[in-house]
This record gives sequence, structure tokens and C-alpha cells, in this order.
Amino acid sequence: MSFPEFPGPLFTDLYELTMAAGYFDRHMDDPATFSLFVRSHPRRNYFVAAGLQAVMDALTRFHFSDEETAWLAQTGRFNRDFLAHLSTLRFTGDVTAMAEGEIFFPDEPVMEVTAPLIQAQIIETYLINTVGVASLMATKAARCVHAAAGLPVVDFSLRRTQGRHAGMTVARSSYIAGFSGTSNVLAGKTWGIPISGTMAHSFVTAFESETDAFEAYANLFPNSAVFLIDTYDTLQGARAAVVVGNRMRQKGHVLMGVRLDSGEMIALSQKVRRILDQAGLPEVKIFASSGFDEYALEHLIAGGARIDSFGVGTRMGVSADAPYLDMVYKMVRLGARNVRKVSEGKITLAGEKQVFRDTTADGRFLGDIIGVRDETVNGATALLRPTMEKGRPVGPMPTLEEIRERFARNFERLDQRHKRLEDAERYPVRISERLKEMQKKI
Repeated sequence: MSFPEFPGPLFTDLYELTMAAGYFDRHMDDPATFSLFVRSHPRRNYFVAAGLQAVMDALTRFHFSDEETAWLAQTGRFNRDFLAHLSTLRFTGDVTAMAEGEIFFPDEPVMEVTAPLIQAQIIETYLINTVGVASLMATKAARCVHAAAGLPVVDFSLRRTQGRHAGMTVARSSYIAGFSGTSNVLAGKTWGIPISGTMAHSFVTAFESETDAFEAYANLFPNSAVFLIDTYDTLQGARAAVVVGNRMRQKGHVLMGVRLDSGEMIALSQKVRRILDQAGLPEVKIFASSGFDEYALEHLIAGGARIDSFGVGTRMGVSADAPYLDMVYKMVRLGARNVRKVSEGKITLAGEKQVFRDTTADGRFLGDIIGVRDETVNGATALLRPTMEKGRPVGPMPTLEEIRERFARNFERLDQRHKRLEDAERYPVRISERLKEMQKKI
């Protein structure tokens, strides 16, 4: 499974390198543990873990090339000895992490990294960026899937995501979270995600009439044709689709669907459904796309829209209502000493940690416990598992389909009251007594 090319260790904030230089100057390179987590979010009650495989890929290939150290040298900021150290640097640390497709909650570590201090520090920016964006998008997509109430949802966001890497991340993350496919052809090639698409209004306007456009498309794609019917008048477009659909039937083919891309979707979809049914084409599906997000999908479902599947684009692809997660990467242990940040409103938990999930006998989520790495909680499942040891991945990585299945199982086990788009009940997360006692000793 491949990922967009790792941009290299210069994909970091300058202060990561200046701090690393300071550590090197003072011979500070003891093993350090950093915890990656998301602080409380006003619009998100849960998060979906994603991005781990990209991190494993990047850490495996982590090194400074001669070109990169030469460029750093010409900035005049770093001395020769430090740059020589960077040229030999490889990631040799350990990583424990929640599996992709796992559901996690505010303040729970989704990943902990233990490595020589300089290594652990330099990778901070890449980890926050990679896991943060992937988890942000998987969470947004999960909300859309939930709102769609079992109807298929397709990723249409590529043209408006924030750059090409974001477009790839959205396609993969949304598929993890239950989307049925993507319009992103490269994501289809890279990860085997089903690709989906119809036509644009430009295709329709390129012909003398809608009927001519639909006829041309049907002749080329007789087994997968979906007609965009709102270029001029949606109901007239539906009637033109009926004409071509009946011609297709006479040739032994079936019109797959029509697409709505504008207008009052509830009323229009009901009217289009009636036109199709009265013409003897009940098998033709109605696909819709028009600035949808989870809130729009919930509204359409509740209002009785006759839509069979949805294309979700911009608002999902940029997570418009919550465009970032407050994901942080904080040192919690250095050498034999537990450490923590105690700034007002931003206190972190010291020490190497584990997250335990308590469930019912049939697997339903009851609550989580943030505890000490080496403790056990009777009957609970430990979620942070070794994924990298001494710089090498532990075991084979799961397939994308396996990750997708893991999310589906987990999401089913999360109670509906925690999934609500608005006014969701807070999921119970507590701190173990051992971890509380550890904080008192610092």
C-alpha cells in the first residue's frame, strides 16, 4: 500500500530543528516519550483514528539527504557538528498507537512515541499534520455516513480540498469511515477504492440537446450511465432521461441513474422519482450532490427526499464546520523522569500511558480509562498497541478493507446518544487511580 511521497525531514517547523540543535549541544539525547492527542472540541464528540500507516511509512524512510543538510548549512543557523549528526540520523524508536479505524475521544493518546530525544522532537510536526488531517477527515466522513442512514455516500471533494495530498487523504479517510467510493481516480489506483462519477454540465451543453448528450453517453457507457438532469430544467431533464432510458432498454441495457445537482432537493427528488416510476423505470436510481454535509444529509433524510445515494464534496473535504483538530504532541517522559505541561487550561498527563475500553458482553462501548502504560484494567481492552519497535514496523499492516471493517464494527458499538450531530452526550472517559497518583509525584 503506497502513500504520497514522504516530503522528507525538512517538512517540519524550524523550532523543531533549533530545539534539536540545543539538545545536541548539551548532549541531551536520552529516550523521550511524547504523547499525541486531541484536546476537547466544541463540535466533535468523538474522533476516528487515521493516518497511522502513512506515519509508519515516513518513519521507516526518515533520513536527511546530503542536499538537505547542505541547504541547512547555507542558512547559517546550524553548526557543522550538528549537521553531521543529522546526516546519520535514522528513526530508531518505538511507537504504540491506536489502530486506524479505532474511535477515540478528547485527551486520549492516539499515539505515543519513545525515541532518542532529538529524533522524537524533529518528527513532531509531521505526526501532527499527518494524523491530525487524516483523523479530522475520517471523523467528518463518519458523521456524514451516520447522517445518511445507510444510504451510500461518495467522496466528490477532490477539486476543492487543500492541495493534492489533502485530496488523497480525504479519499482514503472517507473510505475508512464508510464512504462507498470516490471521484478521485488516483486514489482508486493507489488504494483500490471504488471510483465513481457521472458527467458535468459542460458535457450536456456541448450537445444540441440534453437528449443528444444522454444518448452519446449511454452509447459509450451502456452499463454504467448516470445522466445529469438539472442543466436547464430538472423535470424536463428527467423526461429526456426517460426517453434515452427506454431506448437503452430496447437494446438490452439499463439506465443506472440520474443526478440532481441543484434546487430544492426534497421536492425535486420526489417529482423526479414520480416521473421515472410512471415511465416504467423504477430501477433507475436518483443520485444527488449539491453542497452536502452531514447536516444537509440529515435534513434530506428527515424530509423524505427520494434520493438513493449522495455525492459529498467541498464541505466534507475541508471539514467546513470544524476545519481543524487541536491535536498536540507533548513530552510526557524524559529518561527516568516523568514530565508534563501545567499551563492554565492546557495541563497534560505525565508518564507513558495506555487507553483501556470497557465494554458490555456483546461489545458495546461503556467508557474509557486513561491509565499507566504497564497497568491492567480487568475486563477492559488496551487500545494502544506496539506498531513500531527500534524503528521497524511490528508485523504486517492491515489492508484498507480491514481498516474499513474495523471502523464499521467500532462505530456500531458506539451508542447513538454519542453520535448525534448536535447536543451529543459526552462519552465517559476517566483517569485511573495509578495515573492520578503519578501526577501528584511530579
